Amino acid sequence: MLVIRKMKEMDIPAVARLEAEIFPDPWSEQALMDSYRQKQTLLLAAYEDRQLIGYLIMYYALEDGEIARIAVIPQKRRQGVGGRLLLELENLCEVGGITRLLLDVRESNVPAISFYTDYGFVQDGIRRRYYTDPVEDGVLMSRDLGK
Repeated sequence: MLVIRKMKEMDIPAVARLEAEIFPDPWSEQALMDSYRQKQTLLLAAYEDRQLIGYLIMYYALEDGEIARIAVIPQKRRQGVGGRLLLELENLCEVGGITRLLLDVRESNVPAISFYTDYGFVQDGIRRRYYTDPVEDGVLMSRDLGK
């Protein structure tokens, strides 16, 4: 059974391991812990059968939330886990007064762009050479909540 909940400190080492497996530019365990300890951060964890299978990290200020990371292990992709993470995030944003979600994604990450588009995000622009390792443009996307 899939369980989505707010991340706990004890989840951080497992999230760091997934970061290293999934991203070309993984965040360190210390960077994740620093994010966890920030007041203006919301971190969610997705578990199935007591195994971490995905997570989401969002920073927020006033009515805007910026999704910094969303990840699902490869064998669980396209099974609704990312969508459930976004749905739980939206529910928490509604309670917290956040009305717009923002994110950026590597231009070459066509599956992620398609995923976000399917969930109502629109492309707002391009950040030239935004990513490093490898250098790549970032696609800016946003979605208004409550509409």
